[in-house]
Amino acid sequence: MSELTHLDDDGRARMVDVGGKPVTRRVAIAEGRLDTTAAVVDLVRTDSLKKADVLPTARIAGISGAKRTSELIPLAHIVPLDSVAVDFGFEEAAVTIRGTATTTGRTGVEMEALTAVAIAGLTLHDMVKAVDPAARLGGIRLIEKRGGKRGVWRADDAGVDAGGEPEAVSTDAAAARSAIVLVASTRAAAGTAEDTTGPVIAGWLGSRGFATGEPRVVADAGIADALRAAAEEQPAVIVTTGGTGVSPTDRTPEATAAILDRALPGVAEAIRTAGRAATPTAALSRALAGTAGRTVVVNLPGSRGGVADGLAVLDELLPHLVDQVAGGDHTAQPPAGAVGDEPIGESQRMEHGGAPHA
Repeated sequence: MSELTHLDDDGRARMVDVGGKPVTRRVAIAEGRLDTTAAVVDLVRTDSLKKADVLPTARIAGISGAKRTSELIPLAHIVPLDSVAVDFGFEEAAVTIRGTATTTGRTGVEMEALTAVAIAGLTLHDMVKAVDPAARLGGIRLIEKRGGKRGVWRADDAGVDAGGEPEAVSTDAAAARSAIVLVASTRAAAGTAEDTTGPVIAGWLGSRGFATGEPRVVADAGIADALRAAAEEQPAVIVTTGGTGVSPTDRTPEATAAILDRALPGVAEAIRTAGRAATPTAALSRALAGTAGRTVVVNLPGSRGGVADGLAVLDELLPHLVDQVAGGDHTAQPPAGAVGDEPIGESQRMEHGGAPHA
């Protein structure tokens, strides 16, 4: 096993000299969870606790904690943070916490991401202790880091090399075919409605060789934070569903515009045109498409029919688009026209409805 970098030759603690390291873009993602009861999760979801604004308070605490990491961890460097994001999810009896920290510098921001999660979790514990003093904060771990000489490291993929160091996967290999699906639905996030579009999109992407995790379901009010956090992970593709209409709560286009470097209005219009063939109200969709760095971002409507129309358009465009954004010169392949073994077509549109909605 290699020597610990925070110890000198005499075994004394030291701050590592990073002066000779190159300045690169660095990202770290950490996660944790507050295990509690289903009743408490419902109170947090609906902001019904006596201490109000639970999640916003915990989010601000996590961000503040990340900014003060060097004061809390004795040997941590003072890092000029570019951004810190703290996002929350819900399980039946747990609130999940995800912290993302970024910097452009000579050393990583793993500790900042971990501190963000820890402080946000402790704040959640403080907010719920009156109704559940037995709540348990745990599972805090680094799940991914990017930048520096090791490229991309992921907890689920990493092994240990002969020198005791965690192995990293190549940045290009890891990111080239990864995708994230975001579902903007306040009701689905609250558990009062089923997410019927996210799994369809994830299955479609998976059948075309993209590595996707479970769809991330967030309330409409949380889509901006979720999109920003997803873009920081630098996947090849981000596909959103929902929140593209004209309802006062529909915020996906605004959140998308905030992260795009270049718009692709032709892609968005092609998706609207495909939807109008069956559903005139598809013209009301404000969905966007574009690129954020080397990530292709596409908004789809929140209905199964609208998603089917959108994926049919992307079937012809996405392989070529991803390759072009990555710097290649890909020749588009004929559309496969299926989600796994289930075709997407007129029967689904008629069964599930084609009108786009939040």
